[in-house]
Amino acid sequence: MKGQIQSRNTSLIECIEVDCYIFTVKLAFYILKRHIGPFLFSMVVITFVFLLQFLMQSMDQIIGKGLTLFVMIQLIVFNLAWIVVLAVPMSVLVAVLMAFGGLSSNNEVTAIKGSGVGLVKMMFPVVIASVGVFYLLLLFDNDVLPDANHRAKTLMIDIQRKKPTFTIEPGQFSQEIESHAIMVRKTVPNSTDLYGITIFDFSNPEKFTTITAEKGKVGFSPDMKKIIMLLYNGEVDEYDNTQVGAYQRIRYQHQQVVMKAEGFAFEESSQNAFGRGDRELSADSMSTIVAGYQRDEDVLWSQLNSYMKAEFRKLTSPSTSRNVMPIVVDSPSVYLQSESKINSSAGLARGLLASIDNTERQIYAYDVEIQKKYSIPFAAIVFVFLGAPLGMMSRRGNFGVSAGMSLLFFVVYWAFLIAGEKLADREMLSPFMAMWLANIVLGGIGLLLTYKTSKETVIINWDVFLRFVPKRWVSEGTLDELARKER
Repeated sequence: MKGQIQSRNTSLIECIEVDCYIFTVKLAFYILKRHIGPFLFSMVVITFVFLLQFLMQSMDQIIGKGLTLFVMIQLIVFNLAWIVVLAVPMSVLVAVLMAFGGLSSNNEVTAIKGSGVGLVKMMFPVVIASVGVFYLLLLFDNDVLPDANHRAKTLMIDIQRKKPTFTIEPGQFSQEIESHAIMVRKTVPNSTDLYGITIFDFSNPEKFTTITAEKGKVGFSPDMKKIIMLLYNGEVDEYDNTQVGAYQRIRYQHQQVVMKAEGFAFEESSQNAFGRGDRELSADSMSTIVAGYQRDEDVLWSQLNSYMKAEFRKLTSPSTSRNVMPIVVDSPSVYLQSESKINSSAGLARGLLASIDNTERQIYAYDVEIQKKYSIPFAAIVFVFLGAPLGMMSRRGNFGVSAGMSLLFFVVYWAFLIAGEKLADREMLSPFMAMWLANIVLGGIGLLLTYKTSKETVIINWDVFLRFVPKRWVSEGTLDELARKER
């Protein structure tokens, strides 16, 4: 009988454990499900905002170029790569704020905690998902982003080289075509008809040619590389600059003039037409370049040390001191020769130091980009620890509040990155600290808020911080009042 009771208790415990496992799995999927919708929605909105900002900044380089729809789609797709890298971490923060804010406002957090699941366990599936996002974003940052940035740069250079559509204004000279100047008296709207045409041809330096016509038509060749003008009832006046008085006039009723029109057609360059910058390389490629710069720096330091040792031995060698000729004070040539040698030695040393400094700057620049490829994707994990407690504290799950708080923290995060990059370029901060300081600071705040929220002490105890505030800044009564309110 006793054995039967023990067996029943064991099976009951197993059932409870199975039920707890099923509940935990279902809860994890439920919490992740609450994140999917806000994440996708915020991705679309943030991507659209960044894309709109890019188009507004590039409008002056794009408008009026007569670009095809395919070229515009290419430009947008290639620039979507860097937008995705920035939008994903920010979308993670928005989604976490909205999901946990909604759970808190609907009192679902209270019910979940009542079943014995704390905040850390609720965050666990989201943290695992953010690790997956970090890994995928890291692969994207190294495999897709460099090529997309390079092709976007190449395409933008090709767009900048393309001339605007050929236009002719009545009564004004048009010099958009190389070695030609064209003026017409009258044009017809929405037509290629021209009246009162005068063309100055400077293509042949030995001859100066003027072509006139009563009327004509203008158009491009099929490959957009030539402008063809059909002229009627005019004359050609040609002056030969190599012979004095050489002049020729030809009257015609119908004539065709072909002029080169380079730059009016969009020509796409090859992918290898331009060199790659630091933002167009993967972390492994940049690490290889940094290793090469470090070898160059070692060689430069070795050359500088060898040169300085040789100069020092010359100055301290006994044989040199015995063979020194007595200095004649009244001879200016001695001073000039000494000054020339000193300047030459100092100039060589300064040149080596300048080369070393330039090499170190290159190393810092590449190291910053390498660290950036890891720090920005890692922000997806940091924002989970920051967003979950903030969402529960705000108890608001709408997009407006979440987007506003996300924008605030992302501006702070981006300010850290920009300031860190500037300090790293000036070699005032290491590349690692320059790119990871934002994650360290915001991650520390997130861990603190997570700990406070999990212990249900959401309000920060200011007594700890008030100890470090000088009493002359705040009156004693104010300090006591703040401390009393926080208690």
